[in-house]
Amino acid sequence: MDPSRRTVIRGVVYSAALAVPGWQEIDARLSRLDVDPHARIGMAEVETVVAMTERISTLDDEYGGRMARPMAAAFLVNTIIPHLKARASEPVRKAMLSAAADHLYLTGYMAMDEREDGLAQRYYMKALDLAHRAGDHLTYCTTLRGMSVQAVDLGHTRQAVRLAESASSASPQAGPRMLAFLAGQQAHAAAQDSDRLAALAHLKTAEIAMERAESRVKALGSYNPSALSYHVGQVRFELGDITGSIESLELADRLREPTHRRTRVRYNAMLAERQWQAGRMEEAVATWGKVLDDYPHVQSGRCDDRVRTMISTIAPRTTNPLARDLHDRAKTLLQR
Repeated sequence: MDPSRRTVIRGVVYSAALAVPGWQEIDARLSRLDVDPHARIGMAEVETVVAMTERISTLDDEYGGRMARPMAAAFLVNTIIPHLKARASEPVRKAMLSAAADHLYLTGYMAMDEREDGLAQRYYMKALDLAHRAGDHLTYCTTLRGMSVQAVDLGHTRQAVRLAESASSASPQAGPRMLAFLAGQQAHAAAQDSDRLAALAHLKTAEIAMERAESRVKALGSYNPSALSYHVGQVRFELGDITGSIESLELADRLREPTHRRTRVRYNAMLAERQWQAGRMEEAVATWGKVLDDYPHVQSGRCDDRVRTMISTIAPRTTNPLARDLHDRAKTLLQR
């Protein structure tokens, strides 16, 4: 929150060797929470934290982490931390710890989106701490999975596999949507590790679980057929099937919620890169054009990275008028 501290924050380095304890091992690492004897909270305060986290998550989906994270950080400092120190009944205390863990996970995800990967890792570790205090397996597993997503994105493959497996093993009674959520990431990590059999097995588990989940009320959970199609596309790509990957990413785009603009920018840019790699230049240029339609509305370090990749990829082909126009448009938007 403090501009004078931002250079210090940016100095936080991501560690691929970080030891993440299992659910049964974490107790010894817990530090004591101070208590403010002059403050007391109830379920109304918990509900406020949950509602605020949901609102910020919606803004993150539409506008990106660079826009939404300052709000999350301010709410954490000014509201959540005082609530965690306040007196409360045991059920309220655990509910607040759970709500705080979920907020920390979201804030970590947004830091990752800004490319502040070391800071994101610190948020994730604290989310694990609070989720364990709360006895909240769901947020604990979600956070481990988020850490696996980060490791995959950074190319730390073995760490990604370990984290995805830890997330799955920490959730012994996952419902079908949660099972698909976890297995999809396991499949992606295994495919990046060139473990074809494991990747396809996890993918099958995710597909079966998603079929079961979709037959139930759809409001439960955010993992959906679009997200699963994205994971299918990633597995296919890692295993050398570029054409199949393109088909899956195109399906993911058709199924994606229209409000998820940040995801649309990143994954359509990825789709265009693979279309270009497959020699489908006109399709790639058209897809990148859609990316640039959305890009000005999003504040995201990872989206910035995709536009930079677009510019460097197209640069050698700017003798083509379509490619040249796209290249010039992208450079203008990136410099805004």
